[in-house]
Amino acid sequence: MTHDDFDTQVTGVAALGEPIRRALYRYLIAQDRAVSRDDAAAGIGVPRHVAKFHLDKLEEDGLVEAEFSRPPGRSGPGAGRPAKLYRRSPREWSVSLPERRYDFAGRLMVQAISAAENSGAPVSEALQASATEAGRAMGEDARRRAGPAFTEAQLLSAARQVLGEYGYEPRPSASLVTLANCPFHALAKDYTELVCGMNLDLMRGFVEGLGSRVLEARLEPAPDRCCVVLGPSQEPAGPEQRP
Repeated sequence: MTHDDFDTQVTGVAALGEPIRRALYRYLIAQDRAVSRDDAAAGIGVPRHVAKFHLDKLEEDGLVEAEFSRPPGRSGPGAGRPAKLYRRSPREWSVSLPERRYDFAGRLMVQAISAAENSGAPVSEALQASATEAGRAMGEDARRRAGPAFTEAQLLSAARQVLGEYGYEPRPSASLVTLANCPFHALAKDYTELVCGMNLDLMRGFVEGLGSRVLEARLEPAPDRCCVVLGPSQEPAGPEQRP
């Protein structure tokens, strides 16, 4: 999630902190059609001008969408101006602090299950491929952002930007990039081997797509951070073990 997306999401959700707006939003959810200001005002027991003000604010914040329509049975000359009607916006809103990306994990897993059903391959192999491909796309995005003639420092800066948008909270520490937040925290807690393995494949794909000459992704589990770190390439001492 970019800073702009985060600000928009927070602003939208914060709008529901106002009791009248929250009541109007709940009223709209309960309706099977778009409603007028008069209907909304009567529905929650406030004056029409109060409902109008708060409905328009909800529209500005993207929680409500409006349309213009004449009442049923009224059309043609003399029918009057179309009334402004309101309904809940279909846009999805989600704010979590620290940021979690369970939607992203779910998409990778669904892709893997679908691929496994089609190919007959084990789901674990399909998930590894799905995560690696997604990570590679993330890395390629960061590489593009670094520009056509980038330095290694610019490449790492772009990498941290992309990782930040996915909720990892990257922090440079000595020779490492520590991922201070796990976007899949609850899943990793309950299904450590599966989710941390997926995360490792995701970050390996990220490094591959990034094309960095100095980074590799490796497992270094520690409390209160992601199980994967990005650091200088190392010769493995032996076969790598997943958590």
